[in-house]
Amino acid sequence: MGPAITQGNLAIRQCCLRDCKHGLCYDRLMSDWNDPRFVLAVARGGTLTAAAKLLGIDHSTAFRRLNGLEERLGVRLFERLPGGVYQPTASGERMADAAERIEDEVMALDRDLTGRDRRLSGRLRVTSSETLAYRLLTGHIAAFRREHPGIVIELAIDNRVLDLSRREADIALRPLRPKEGDLWGRKLANVAWAIYAARSYGDAAKGRIAAFKDLAEHPIIGWDEAASSIAPADWLARTVPAQAIIYRTNSLVNQLVAVKAAVGLALLPCYLGDPEPDLVRAIPQLLPPLTGEIWIVTHADLKGTARVRAFFEVVGNGLAKQRPLFEGAGGFHS
Repeated sequence: MGPAITQGNLAIRQCCLRDCKHGLCYDRLMSDWNDPRFVLAVARGGTLTAAAKLLGIDHSTAFRRLNGLEERLGVRLFERLPGGVYQPTASGERMADAAERIEDEVMALDRDLTGRDRRLSGRLRVTSSETLAYRLLTGHIAAFRREHPGIVIELAIDNRVLDLSRREADIALRPLRPKEGDLWGRKLANVAWAIYAARSYGDAAKGRIAAFKDLAEHPIIGWDEAASSIAPADWLARTVPAQAIIYRTNSLVNQLVAVKAAVGLALLPCYLGDPEPDLVRAIPQLLPPLTGEIWIVTHADLKGTARVRAFFEVVGNGLAKQRPLFEGAGGFHS
């Protein structure tokens, strides 16, 4: 078993490496919590480069720390494999597992204490996709700041699903329904998609793009070929031959900019494309198979925090009022 930790005093009740044969007892391992935390980062990242990025240090520092730790403990924690891969030994796995359990307990305590915070001040970490932040979110954050000037917003623009349990963010605006049972939130709207063109190109192409099958005759802006498990990118790959795609980028905001520059046609969420006066829907119909969702989510332990509640009320309700825009029913330029 790993170390038993209580939220009251974080006391370790037994050795973190049961039946340890290398002297890796709690006193030696935990003389500095940064050591187990460092080993956990290497185990998670698989390389020193990835671990260094996770911890905010440089590669040479990570290299020296690992060598120094192994020398001090008198045991090898990682096997060095070709390609810079670091594979945990049995001792390394035990140390990483113990560190992860400690981390889980500390994070639970942190969420519990934060969830009791009734102050409308302090820091609030929010994560959002690039497109939502570009088009809508920043305006709502400005309204939030006017109402709650004591709260500092830290916005992480990241298309990855950040881990709210580990406090990578306090609130997430996600394009999918949360599956984790310890999360709490609400759906704000459906998200519709359509094909867009620069107004000049759309006017010239009228009558020549009557259906989605006609897209093959026009220059198309697409995703990076490495993109996978992205429904719009997969739809485009099935619908349009590769030779019709004349420009690729993994940024939807850059796709929008490219459409406005008349580089080609692009598949965009309606809340991104419809407000642009220089764009038109090349095909008026929406794409029902691509309809997604937008959710505002926090960890269940944090839903009572005053800062979180205030954000849900101001920003969440503000975004919900824009449901017609999200769902492609708010009108578009023709």
